[in-house]
Amino acid sequence: MATNRNPGPVGGGALSSEFAGDPDMTELVQMFVDEMPQRVDAMLDCWEKGNLGDLRRMAHQLKGASGGYGFPTVGQMAAQLEAGLAAVGRTPDSEALDHLRTQVVELVGMCRRVTSEPPSGA
Repeated sequence: MATNRNPGPVGGGALSSEFAGDPDMTELVQMFVDEMPQRVDAMLDCWEKGNLGDLRRMAHQLKGASGGYGFPTVGQMAAQLEAGLAAVGRTPDSEALDHLRTQVVELVGMCRRVTSEPPSGA
């Protein structure tokens, strides 16, 4: 199930938190952003090892956490991956694996774009 460890950004530039610039959320958003590389590595490790159960659990956790830190689009994409993993079960066929791989790459690309910085021009 190998995927490129560095698929690059998908869909644009930096993805700012809805809470960027909120002094009450600055530290929390920064912690979430700082932890994202480890989350990405863990998701990619699960994918490469074919551990779809743990990948589904990580997508579920990311779905739940993302909105609370002001990244609802990350949460939506994580929800799509979680649903895709739930739908294919334990032994997906090659077409399902291709679709899941695309979802993983898109989610990873989005996760790599998160920032605690306010959007440009804000």
